[in-house]
Amino acid sequence: MLINNTLTPQSLTNKLQRFWQLSGKKIEAIEKNYDTVKGSPVFTVQGKYTTRGWTEWTQGFQYGSAILQFDATGETSFLDGAKKSVVKVMSPHISHIGVHDHGFNNVSTYGNLLRLMVEGKMAYDEWEKNFYELALKISGCVQAARWTKTADGGGFIYSFNGPHSLFVDTIRSCRSLMVSYKLGQVFQAENDKKINLLERAVLHIKATAKYSVFYGEGRDSYDIWGRTAHESVFNTNDGNFRCPNSQQGYTGFTTWTRGLSWAMCGFAEELEFLETVNDDALNTFSNRAEAEVIFLKAAKATCDFFIANTPVDGIPYWDTGAPNLHKLGNYLNRAAEPFNDYEPVDSSAAAIGAQGLLRLGNYLKKKGDKEDGSKYWQAGLTVLNTLLDEPYLSTDEQHQGLLLHTIYHQPNRWDYVHPGQKIANGESCMWGDYHIREVALYMQRLIDGGKYYAFYNCVG
Repeated sequence: MLINNTLTPQSLTNKLQRFWQLSGKKIEAIEKNYDTVKGSPVFTVQGKYTTRGWTEWTQGFQYGSAILQFDATGETSFLDGAKKSVVKVMSPHISHIGVHDHGFNNVSTYGNLLRLMVEGKMAYDEWEKNFYELALKISGCVQAARWTKTADGGGFIYSFNGPHSLFVDTIRSCRSLMVSYKLGQVFQAENDKKINLLERAVLHIKATAKYSVFYGEGRDSYDIWGRTAHESVFNTNDGNFRCPNSQQGYTGFTTWTRGLSWAMCGFAEELEFLETVNDDALNTFSNRAEAEVIFLKAAKATCDFFIANTPVDGIPYWDTGAPNLHKLGNYLNRAAEPFNDYEPVDSSAAAIGAQGLLRLGNYLKKKGDKEDGSKYWQAGLTVLNTLLDEPYLSTDEQHQGLLLHTIYHQPNRWDYVHPGQKIANGESCMWGDYHIREVALYMQRLIDGGKYYAFYNCVG
């Protein structure tokens, strides 16, 4: 990446104004035209949202987007519509025992609604507040129940692939455990054994840092600083780590960039969350200093890898080891090319990663590390600046997507390839649209002098 050190939040003001105008129209178009009987909208085909069966992990992004739109603009129609939809269709996601996506579906909806009430941005109603809190309490427990113990005394929330499987993206679902913990939920198992939700979240994050992130030292001395594997595979008989793997990346020994960006964002926001937890709560199973060292090392490593392995404008290709990247020549020394003939870019990875860069930069500057803090902060601004403009911002009102040139599952060839094109491009996905809205709201609040945007604000 070529980091633009001249950018400021205020310099993005005009772009953000246009962004929210376009965003509202996209939400209205989906609400008007998408047939919910088909399932959750996942990605676009020729500019129209469609579904793609794997798991129902994107519905929270659909209604969460409308909540973020209200938060940014104050347009109550988006809030009213989202609240009705959440009550109507989101309850199965609270009790879904088959997925690792509770942080995506439920924190994006129930969590954002509760946050708005706590922040005073929508009317206070005690029973409504209780409704959101109960949903979040149960969601965190259901997520925490997907637990595999590891041989080193830790453990992880296992993916929908089964108890052997640790996904790097699950780090963002740790939010569901942390919110449930903060709300005072008591998670109980057989014989009324109480399970510490905070402990499970922290142990999962430590496992992700240890097994999903590579540092070029020790066990992975053959590898390089900050690379990530999408999936880490364990022997469930003895809890020992066996190998890296990938479901949506090229291999377990290359870096699927959306997985990288989940880690960037997850480690950074959990560093922020740790500051809200008192020492006594952590000391029952860990300590603050140890946790902060592990989280910060992983956050810096993944953000450094992103900066070093992304084209100058901050938009990565879908996997840094994709087999045909070499045909693009020295692709890191120029802007990403979504219309090339060999490998697709993934702007959704950029949208998620931008938030990680900004949060890490802000965290370090607050800690007094101005040099590194400024580096990550300006890198985040650089990525966001690119995303808020063409060719990534969708300005065509006939296209239902907001963020163009995203990729869902390149190995399975699920993404639409337009006639005359050799690779997928020009389409959007629900998680990309949500996360560009989320990082835009993060920046909008800083510009407006509002409360710092964080998932745990829903607890007060």
